[in-house]
Amino acid sequence: MLVGAAVAAGGLLLACGVGLAATVDYKIVTASDKGTYYAIGKDLARYVAPGADINLEVLATSGSAANVKLLRYEPGVKFAVVQADVFQAFVDRSGAGNAEASALIRPLRVILPLYNTEIHYIVRADSPLNYLHDLRDAKINGGLVGSGAALITHTLYRMMFGGPMPDAQASFLSNEEALVKLIGDKSVDVVVVAAGQPAPLIANMKPEAQKFIKLLKFDPNHPSAKLPLGTYTPATVFARSYPNLLSEDFTTISVGAFLVTYDYNLRGTVESFRSFGRSLCQNFERLQEHGHPKWREVKLALPELGSGWIYYPPTARELRACTPKKRCSNEERILGLCN
Repeated sequence: MLVGAAVAAGGLLLACGVGLAATVDYKIVTASDKGTYYAIGKDLARYVAPGADINLEVLATSGSAANVKLLRYEPGVKFAVVQADVFQAFVDRSGAGNAEASALIRPLRVILPLYNTEIHYIVRADSPLNYLHDLRDAKINGGLVGSGAALITHTLYRMMFGGPMPDAQASFLSNEEALVKLIGDKSVDVVVVAAGQPAPLIANMKPEAQKFIKLLKFDPNHPSAKLPLGTYTPATVFARSYPNLLSEDFTTISVGAFLVTYDYNLRGTVESFRSFGRSLCQNFERLQEHGHPKWREVKLALPELGSGWIYYPPTARELRACTPKKRCSNEERILGLCN
């Protein structure tokens, strides 16, 4: 009898158009699982996706360039974190007539500008190198092919020194492999880590690391910095981000990061993204309080984008209408003035 009543009630709800929202399975592509992009993805999966009835799987990847392709071709991948210079490189090549770049980038849409990603240049503690403009003859590991770090390493080298990095000086190992070679056989002089501070790979180093490595500085007033500053931005690396390694703040270079998707138009997908935008608005304070420290640099404002960059309308409408939940004091709760 009870089972029959339940079935009848369920049928009545469906007949009236009142159904339970089904959870959808989506994926977000990030970067190394020891990096900040991965942590940002985990935060979205924990604090935002559930409110949109999305089960969000966080995937570690080789980085931003690979993410653009995965977003286009990998089933289930609906979100990606992408470096601004990688995005722009695809836009530029698309504008120059590259058909593959056009196919990848034309339907790509921005959900939200995130924060500036600091670029960490790691060398041996006894290295004569102290600044980025000292790198001309160094053997540099920019990270895996397909990573944002690899692109910025080679782009910045070309900008600073007027030509491409010689093949004999370049390597494309993972950060972990490169650090072993930096300290071990010394076949690498510099390891480039692109990650918002505190980058877990560096933050988790023990105090003894000071005996083996140091970080290079960027001098924005050096003549070689003029061209890079048209694309990249100086940033302060704070000693508090790496207390086991640093005793004072210093300047490095940084690049913006974006949360992106594709121009999906299927009704169910569009509705899921609308819900994601609403949940991002409603849970933004939780992200800033409990997520990676980089969330404190993110704003829900949607500034004007560069040429070739377009916001995704379903999420943009939600975020532009966003009024984050007011934080209630205990007194206001007692008086019933807010929930």
